[in-house]
Amino acid sequence: MAEPARPRVLVVQNARQGGLGRFTDWWQESGLALDVVHAYDGDPIPDLDDHDGLVLLGGGLMPDDDAAAPWLARERDVATKALQSGIPQLGICLGGQLLAHVAGGSVRPEHGQPEAGSTVLTRRPEAARDALFGDLEPTFRAIEHHVDQITELPPDAVWLASSERCPYQAFRVGEHSWGVQFHPEVDLDRIRAWNPDNLINQGFDPEQVIKEAAAWEPTSVEVWRGFADRFARVVRS
Repeated sequence: MAEPARPRVLVVQNARQGGLGRFTDWWQESGLALDVVHAYDGDPIPDLDDHDGLVLLGGGLMPDDDAAAPWLARERDVATKALQSGIPQLGICLGGQLLAHVAGGSVRPEHGQPEAGSTVLTRRPEAARDALFGDLEPTFRAIEHHVDQITELPPDAVWLASSERCPYQAFRVGEHSWGVQFHPEVDLDRIRAWNPDNLINQGFDPEQVIKEAAAWEPTSVEVWRGFADRFARVVRS
């Protein structure tokens, strides 16, 4: 008997250095097939007709910066269609901002204070029954790397997590569309490759950023592997 087809997830990569990271292996082990589109390199973003999930990655852009990234108009369209059809989607950093944008929220460039490296987040009470965030501890750590922020959530969005510097760290629109400001897919090797001059200009000590992330890496793997598995479960269902 032929093996059942794996659920297919469309992954939109918005920057050369912004890949799926550790989520690649975790999701494949969870039974998902991944179709990664390198939009920054000119790959066309297909329709969702043959896909069961959508993931939008980061990229150091604003979600409507079409002059710098002309593919974003198409990405917004695909995110809107996933939202309307109920196809599970996860937006990470820029991807989360883009989801907020198309759903009626607001995003501002270079707003508030930047975040970089392992950061303490707080799970909000509304997240207790959420399919992805309900199993997280009341406080947890995630990797941050941003200067732009969501400043207003979409109407009727469920606010799931916050940090000291950035209130809107995670949210859900409808039942199956999640946006996060942080980077659950990033591992220690990616952090070591970050530009140290950029970190210094933002007020961070590059060596301390790496040291703290390394100290939390074992816990980080456990926490975000569970998160990845829960998203895969939503896609499979």
